Amino acid sequence: MSFALVFDPLFRVPFANGLLLALVLPLLGSYVRLRNEWLAALGLAQVTAAGGVVAILLGIHPLAGAIGAAVLAAGVKGRTERSGNDVYAVLLFFGWSAALLGAANSVRGEELSHALLEGQLYFTTWANLGGAVVLFALVAAAGPWLSRRLLLEHFFPEHLSANGQAPWRLHLAFDLLVALSVALATESIGVMATFCLVFFPPWVAFRIAASWKRALVHAVGISVTAYLAAFVVAIVLNQPFGPVLVGTLVLGGVVRLPFLRPR
Repeated sequence: MSFALVFDPLFRVPFANGLLLALVLPLLGSYVRLRNEWLAALGLAQVTAAGGVVAILLGIHPLAGAIGAAVLAAGVKGRTERSGNDVYAVLLFFGWSAALLGAANSVRGEELSHALLEGQLYFTTWANLGGAVVLFALVAAAGPWLSRRLLLEHFFPEHLSANGQAPWRLHLAFDLLVALSVALATESIGVMATFCLVFFPPWVAFRIAASWKRALVHAVGISVTAYLAAFVVAIVLNQPFGPVLVGTLVLGGVVRLPFLRPR
C-alpha cells in the first residue's frame, strides 16, 4: 500500500469520525474509572452488538437497534442506583449470549457480528460522522455540568441527597451519555477498540498525572496520538483498523509508562 492513500478523499469522513470518537471516549472513560465502572464500555458495547444483530432479524437498521439496546441497558443500570462493575458484567454476559444467538439465526447476523467485533471505520458514512458530531456537541454542552456533580458526589457521597437532589438522575444522565457514545463507537470501530479507548488512556493517565485536569489532558493526548498512528499504519499495511488501534494503544502505553512520572 502507498502512504499517499492516507490522504485519499475516500478516507476523510472515516478519519473525522474516528478522531471525534478518540477525543470523546477517553474523557468519558475518565469519569467511568472515577466511578469504578471501567467495565461499562465492554458491557454496553456487547449489548450494542447484540442490538445490531437483533435489529437485522427484525428488519430494522442496525445502528437504530444498537443505539436502542445501549440506551435501554443504560436506563436499567441508571435506575438500579448501583455503582461498580457488577451490573455491567451482567450486561456483558447477556449481550454476548444474545449476539451469538442472533448471529446463528441470521445470514447477515454473522457478518455483522464480525464487523462489530473487528471494527469497520473505513466503511463509515456521513450518518456515522453526524452521530459523532452530535455526541461531541452533547459532551461539550453537558460535560461541565456532569463533571462538577460527578466529582462532588465522588468526594462527598451524601451531598446530593442531603440537598434534596435525587442521585439516580445524575447517574442516569451520565449512563445514557456513555451508552450513546459506546453505541456510536461500536458501530464504527468495533467492540474491543471502543472498550480500549474508554479504559486504557485513563488507566495510563491516572498513573502519570498530578491533578484531575492533567489526567483528562493526558488521556485525550494518549488516545489521539494512538489513533493517528493506527490510522496511518492500518491503511499503509492494509490491516483492519480495530486490532491495529488496540495494539497501538497498549504497546505505546506499556512502553512509555515506566519512563513517565507524575507532573
